Amino acid sequence: MAEEKVKEEKETKKTEGAEKAPEAEEKSAEAKGKKNAKGKTAEGTKKPSKGKKKAKKRLLTEGRVYIQASFNNTIITVTDPKGEVISWASSGSSGFKGPRKATPYAAQIAAESAITKAKAFGLERVRVFIKGAGTGREQSIRGLQAGGVNIDALTDITPIPHNGCRSRKGRRV
Repeated sequence: MAEEKVKEEKETKKTEGAEKAPEAEEKSAEAKGKKNAKGKTAEGTKKPSKGKKKAKKRLLTEGRVYIQASFNNTIITVTDPKGEVISWASSGSSGFKGPRKATPYAAQIAAESAITKAKAFGLERVRVFIKGAGTGREQSIRGLQAGGVNIDALTDITPIPHNGCRSRKGRRV
């Protein structure tokens, strides 16, 4: 008889546990919907804000490449035909520091990395605009060709003074 009572008690505990389980699920569902002070749900995932939209993945075949070759660094910017930036890279972002940023090799590596990022958008043909008198001018163009894009046009947009500013007054000794 004592054994039967023990069995009955175990069965009642099992049925009580089964009844409590849906209640526990309801409580956890309520907790999931509520936000804490930081705007996160109980699970720890942040809900997307209403104001921000996910950026569309653009597919384009034509683009522009702007190369700014200064004496200290070379910056390559890849844009679509409208001028919206697709990707960019510089000698500094490619891992070069100090005087090594100004080398032609660093410019080539930067150009290759900018083009490989832009190739994800389907870029095939580019128009190149070069600005500045740095050492990475020609080598960055070779880096673009090594990246696997066709260069349609090369334009030098380096600002050149046409007679320049008025020179200062001469010294009288």
